[in-house]
Amino acid sequence: MEKGKHSVKSRWAAAGADTDKLRTTSFGKDEGRRSQGRALDSQAILLLAVQGLLGIANALSGTFLPIYLWKASQSLALIGWFNFSQYVVSGLTFWLAGKWVKEHNKMNSLRLGVALSGVFYFIVLLLGKSAVAYAIPLGMFNGLSLGLFWVAFNVVYFEITEPGNRDRFNGWAGLLGSGAGIIAPWISGFLITANKGERGYTIIFTISAITYAIAAVLSFWLKKRAANGHYEWLHGIRQLRQKGNPWRLAVPAIIAQGVREGVFMFLVGLLVYMATTNEQKLGNFSLLTSLVALISFWIIGKVLTPPRRKTAMMLGTFAITLVILPLFWPLSYGTLLWFGLGTALFMPLYIIPMTSTVFDLIGRDEQSAKQREEFIILREAGLTIGRVIGISAYLVVLPFVSHSPQTVPWLMLAVGAFPIVSWLLMRNFLRPQSREPLKR
Repeated sequence: MEKGKHSVKSRWAAAGADTDKLRTTSFGKDEGRRSQGRALDSQAILLLAVQGLLGIANALSGTFLPIYLWKASQSLALIGWFNFSQYVVSGLTFWLAGKWVKEHNKMNSLRLGVALSGVFYFIVLLLGKSAVAYAIPLGMFNGLSLGLFWVAFNVVYFEITEPGNRDRFNGWAGLLGSGAGIIAPWISGFLITANKGERGYTIIFTISAITYAIAAVLSFWLKKRAANGHYEWLHGIRQLRQKGNPWRLAVPAIIAQGVREGVFMFLVGLLVYMATTNEQKLGNFSLLTSLVALISFWIIGKVLTPPRRKTAMMLGTFAITLVILPLFWPLSYGTLLWFGLGTALFMPLYIIPMTSTVFDLIGRDEQSAKQREEFIILREAGLTIGRVIGISAYLVVLPFVSHSPQTVPWLMLAVGAFPIVSWLLMRNFLRPQSREPLKR
């Protein structure tokens, strides 16, 4: 990180021509102390509400979409290719939509992303079981909607938070996500089990589409934020070519985060269903793990401050790796539940410092903050590369699963240990007192 004698505060007009000005602070020790504990404003709360509704919609249907596709196709490879196409298109959308978000209206990108997510589930409803024949196009369409939403969301999130309250925002985001995960999948599991055949899935996909529509309407209360500057298409590549640039360490750390996400985001739920063949059991699994995650996010979000990030992230990375070990016992609902509860308990120690520190790095000085869109896209490029690596590993080992069931836990341990790499690369950024440029 760059060294400076004073903290930097930069302001841009945010709503209309000259109202609702944005504060962006550097990743400096003194400013971090002054802003610790600063409350979230009304726009941050509204952004959390939109994210919460998306969390509910995704928890209702996203948890069960891989199950729906697998039941119709009996193909684990198909699920892999669906996610592969989704990750690739989402990453490309981030890069291409960055120009729209930076130079035009970022809120329209966010709203379109929400709306297309609703359209995605409407299309799945229309296709029914024949959706398996269009798995890759559906994955691409969902990737488009996710890319449009998250590129805008991340920029707005950066603009309305700062180092001292970023952990609090991420804590609340995790809390809302966990709250959605407590009740929504349980309801979905109950509805699917109670309504045999296609009807249960039709109900939950319909509810999700409606929830996305509500989120799109609510997003209109988010204030329009003025465009600023010109989009630099190759900004990320230039950062990585500069010696001593902190992003040369941060991007590999983000890639390591993405490797785990690329597999765990869909495989865990699929394994629970395959072990139980019961959607209600999957709903119960999500309820229990999300309840633990809610409590953990609430506690850690309240007590975690920038000076505590290094220790918290170290504990979190090793803990979420160790909890994979029960999966080497015969794969069952019980061993998966132990794994799920352990992950839910310790994940906030890893993900909150990781996310907050990367965004603090984006706002470390005025020039960096002015190019926040490009840096956010660089972050997403890292996540996309990592997710593609993870899903590629899944597709490579898949043919061996039928001959050696132990392949699955070994795969999960291999990709699940990558957060340790994230911590090793990020640990120098996690010390508030360390402001010297990092050499590589």
